[in-house]
Amino acid sequence: MSYDPVSKWEEFIRSRYWDDLLKLAESYPSTRSLIVDFADLDRYDTEFADDLLENPDVMLDAAHTALQEIVLPVDVDLSGAHVRIVNLPQHLKTRDLRSDHIGKLIAIEGQVRTATEVRPKIVRAAYECQRCGHVFYVDQSGTKFIEPYECPNEACDRRGPFRLLPKRSQFVDAQKVRVQESPEDLRGGEQPQTLDVELGDDLVGRIFPGDRVIINGILRSYQRTTQSGKSTYFDLFLDGISIEMMEQEFEEIEISPEDEKRILELSRDPNIYEKIVRSIAPSIYGYEDVKEALALQLVSGFSKRLPDGARIRGDIHILLVGDPGVAKSQLLRYMAKLSPRGIYTSGKSSTSAGLTATAIKDELGDGRWTIEAGALVLADKGIAAVDEMDKMSPDDRSALHEAMEQQTISVAKAGVMATLKSRCALLAAANPKMGRFDRYEPIAPQINLTPALMSRFDLIFVLTDEPNVERDSHIATHILKSNYAGELTSNKHNSSINEEEIENATEVIKPEIEPELLRKYVAYARKNVFPMLTRVAMERFKEYYINLRSQGQDGNKPVPVTARQLEALIRLGEASARLRLSNWITEEDVDRVIKIVESCLKKVGVDPETGMLDADVISIGISKSTRDKTKQMLNIIKELGGKDGAHIDDVLDRAEAEGIDRDRAEEIISRLRQEGSLIQTSRGTLKAV
Repeated sequence: MSYDPVSKWEEFIRSRYWDDLLKLAESYPSTRSLIVDFADLDRYDTEFADDLLENPDVMLDAAHTALQEIVLPVDVDLSGAHVRIVNLPQHLKTRDLRSDHIGKLIAIEGQVRTATEVRPKIVRAAYECQRCGHVFYVDQSGTKFIEPYECPNEACDRRGPFRLLPKRSQFVDAQKVRVQESPEDLRGGEQPQTLDVELGDDLVGRIFPGDRVIINGILRSYQRTTQSGKSTYFDLFLDGISIEMMEQEFEEIEISPEDEKRILELSRDPNIYEKIVRSIAPSIYGYEDVKEALALQLVSGFSKRLPDGARIRGDIHILLVGDPGVAKSQLLRYMAKLSPRGIYTSGKSSTSAGLTATAIKDELGDGRWTIEAGALVLADKGIAAVDEMDKMSPDDRSALHEAMEQQTISVAKAGVMATLKSRCALLAAANPKMGRFDRYEPIAPQINLTPALMSRFDLIFVLTDEPNVERDSHIATHILKSNYAGELTSNKHNSSINEEEIENATEVIKPEIEPELLRKYVAYARKNVFPMLTRVAMERFKEYYINLRSQGQDGNKPVPVTARQLEALIRLGEASARLRLSNWITEEDVDRVIKIVESCLKKVGVDPETGMLDADVISIGISKSTRDKTKQMLNIIKELGGKDGAHIDDVLDRAEAEGIDRDRAEEIISRLRQEGSLIQTSRGTLKAV
């Protein structure tokens, strides 16, 4: 090193970061960090920047000294301030770390898995000699606590005893986090590797499990100890010096004045809904109604706290049930990618603990039991996409009930009682019971989900795969064009392919609004727009709801919808107004959401026998007409049955005479036997239990 690093830092800060330093001096000590972009250092002096990467301890100490030596117009002592380096040129994965990296300044990219509590860490211990009363200090560096060997007072020069003086010692806030490799960076069959990171002072308490981050720091090592003594193997940890967030919640996304101008311009476009629909999964043909609902799910309604303390959720839950090969998983993956805190998980590989939370022994801290968050907690304020929901075990599915409606997850395990927040929108996909829908049977009974779970979804879309020459032709053309565009993009290096040809081919799968702008548009809407119901919208919702309910006023007719559907309408209305950045829910929004809700209800919530809307089809799983016929069948069995029960043929003849189709009667008997309400003896007689 052919220069004085302290004076070099002083010169650099004065020339490039003087305004930032003055801001730091004005806000100190609430702000204690001067953020320096590595690219600025590199442009200023390449050798200086390289020295920082190779000898970070020496260079950062020099930077700290320079901060204190610079004469400022403000009378402030910056002895507790830090210089934090961001935007390093190369980001490493945990699996790429080698012994050469020890002691170097590196950047690690990944997802936060666990984080300990913030606790004070001693950096300068004050000791008092019990013999002569001399007070002295011992600097603490590294992972082990250093105790004094002898009294530094020459008049004493004894080896203790010494007493630690916590009040006169210097402490700093400290926290450990464990960073795991991001799932998309892994090759097939690889398990994500982890790295422990130590954070201090103003870096603590800023990141939480689920956050995707880049942590810049100095790689350090410590020797493993085993029962037989010290090992030749060393473990690695990162001494964090700065944090960069890779993805933020919608509300945290930074929006520049230029972005805001583009967003407001977009919101005034009369075709904004169509544009956003065309920007969601453009590689998938059709499904305009589903994509419109997904756009509403992205912006969502907003949660409301009532004066009595009750909370009404604002997130919209959507279920897609469909035949195989209708691109359900593709839609889920696209939405999880579009949402800043989107998590994608699938069927059998997800347990209730993995979805909600589990109690584990804390390896980072002091070995106490702690709660580790699952997918729904990690997706807080984002979208949780759960694929193959029908393949999950019923016990695991039941864990979703509280998370969907109350948007909390209560855990009582191993003496730890906690309530975690899961304020996420759930987007789930499932296949029909028999793998494919039977078009001659009612749809609701073919969905292999419990009524309690289904009733919590605001919208249920049924996607059937029915041959249609015209539609199949469009889909085939779209798929072929998409694949051709992919092939051209993959062969960019081929000299015979020009940019114009690639541009023309990719037009078919190009989103109308690029994902980054769409994300900022959604963030702006969620942060600034909280629409209210206009008098007209309120009346329309009320009229629609009462008209539907009035169909069930006659005691013999089913209850068409419940109050849950009205709440869903309001949530969707809020989202519809938010999507065009309007502060009022208008008649146009009411028409839009009623159209979406009706199309869903007519597919799933209709009693196939009567053709009427029946809320019980979703909320209980049995329509009112089926319930009435079941009662009728039980009465017939009780009337015909004596001591030995009623013979099955007599029961079926009587049911037919009373207007119940023979096949329907056999189906009801079979269901009652499965439920345990009927017993069939070996003589073919039926007895009600």
